[in-house]
Formats: sequence, C-alpha cells, structure tokens
Amino acid sequence: MYIYQSMSNNFGYIDLILLAMIAGFIILRLRNILGRKTGHESKVFTNFEEKEFEKFKKENVAPINKPGDVLDEEQKKHFLHGAEIAYENIITSFAKGNKKKLQSLLSPEMILNFEQAITEREKKNIKSELTFIGIKNSSLEKYEKVRNELYATVKFVSEIISVKRDGSNNIIEGNPDVIKTVTDQWKFTRNVFSKNSNWYLSEIVNK
Repeated sequence: MYIYQSMSNNFGYIDLILLAMIAGFIILRLRNILGRKTGHESKVFTNFEEKEFEKFKKENVAPINKPGDVLDEEQKKHFLHGAEIAYENIITSFAKGNKKKLQSLLSPEMILNFEQAITEREKKNIKSELTFIGIKNSSLEKYEKVRNELYATVKFVSEIISVKRDGSNNIIEGNPDVIKTVTDQWKFTRNVFSKNSNWYLSEIVNK
C-alpha cells in the first residue's frame, strides 16, 4: 500500500514536470513565430481619416472634368447673362471714353488697345454717340481650358444706334435715326486659380 502511494505521488510530479516542459516549449515557439515587443515598433495612428484615405486612393485614377472645365446648361445660361451685361457696358463705356470703367472689364492687353483708340479719337476731336437698343441673341461658340486659363468665345447679335461727329458737331459716320444690327464675337478669359471670379474681354475675334 505504501509502495503504491509513493509511486502514485512520483507519477504526479512527473506529470507536472512534463506539462511545464510542454508549456515552456509552446511559449518559446509562439515567441519565435510572433516576435516580441521591443519598444521601437511603428506607432499606430488612430485618427487616420477615411476621407483622406479615399483621396489618396483616387490620386492614381484617370482625371475627370473639374468644376469650371465644362459648363452645364444652367451655368451656360448664367454665364451668357453676365457676358451680355459686360458687352453692353464695354461698348457704351468705350463710346463715352470712360477708361476707368473699362479697366474693370478688359484684360491688360485690351485695356491698352481701347485706351489708345480713345486717345486717338480725342486727338482728332471726334465725338462718339451710341445708343444701346438691346441684344437679339447671344451664344457660347467655344469654351475651353488652356493650362490655367479658361476661355469663352461668345457671339453677340445686338441692335444699336451709332453716330460719330466732328468738332463742329457734324455727322461724319452713322445715322441717329437708323438702328443697326451688329454681330460680334468676343473672347473672355479668367484664371482658374484667381480669387476674383470675374471674366475679362481678351480678344475681339474677326471673322
């Protein structure tokens, strides 16, 4: 009986030793497979925003038309309305010789051209009279983006009464009793990065 109990106790100790050895072996294997933390691992940023990740993923996607590259029908209608107002202001300001107002409507190159024409007219003592009747029709002929500039070519069909008089108030051109129908093609421009959203007349297209 004593011998049997001693053998049972010995087998119990052996079992514990074997289990400890197996556990130690498993821990060593897991450490070799998974590695251990040293304090030099890369940090995990928990505030990484999903929208920033989406932006990053889309950088390699083929570019699409950005706002301003094309105009939908509503934008086109709004643009043409503004172009008609600019057209009226430019031709009436030019007739009056209002250089200051023209500066807010023209590109630098066109400002120079218009001011030279006004100066030449003043030297010859020619007075220009213009009555704007209205615009019969306007259409967007071309709209394009060239590098950082947007260009829009607009065709205007307008009605005006135009007269030029000399220093003695004699009519040298036009008729104050006749309404003329005039067709013009003007090119407007604006920089896509400019905070100023205004368009400026950059060219009068000759057909």
